[in-house]
Amino acid sequence: MTDPTNDKPINAAFLGGPPQDFDRAGREQLAALLDYGLVPTSTVCDFGCGCLRGGKWIIPLIDAGNYCGLEPMEHMVEKGIAEFLTPEMNALKHPRFDHNDRFDCSAFAPTRFTHFIARSIWSHASKRQIGQMLDSVVAHGTDDCVFLASWRPTRLLAGRDYWGDEWVGKSHESAEGGLIYHSLKWIRRACAERGLRAQRMRHRVVVNDQPWCLIRRR
Repeated sequence: MTDPTNDKPINAAFLGGPPQDFDRAGREQLAALLDYGLVPTSTVCDFGCGCLRGGKWIIPLIDAGNYCGLEPMEHMVEKGIAEFLTPEMNALKHPRFDHNDRFDCSAFAPTRFTHFIARSIWSHASKRQIGQMLDSVVAHGTDDCVFLASWRPTRLLAGRDYWGDEWVGKSHESAEGGLIYHSLKWIRRACAERGLRAQRMRHRVVVNDQPWCLIRRR
């Protein structure tokens, strides 16, 4: 989608979070994945990969074709490839991308993923959309796959559980910012309904008030 006043894509300058935390948040994605077994042969699905804030750290370390990014804002992926990957690295590692907004990994079939990651996605996604991600994990993950998702937990005095049905925040359809919260209790229930289990990761650093949730098959 473009801005009719200047033909630029919506959120053309958007990096996917506070610019001052761009590298810190990206490195944290790689560090979290390394904690849970990332090796060169791993296959990674990056939900909402944006302009490769995490991808620029992950892509060089895994085998060619093994990084797959889902991002409906095509211009952000183009920006990431142009600004954060060298042409040589892009040609060598051949990252793959799809631009559906359903968090559907079937575009990368028959690849089965050992690792899924969603950094700063659950802080905008509705429960319906989180369910779509979990369904993709069940359908396209290996038996021992891990899913790392950062989120904003609900709090007693602020951060009420979000029960709306739509994405909140900047996207391919909106230039409005916004953040939402989900309870760990609901996340665990949604995972259990799909044969998954979820737990808060307490040993990793918290960036922008978003701890990690670790999700595995039961």
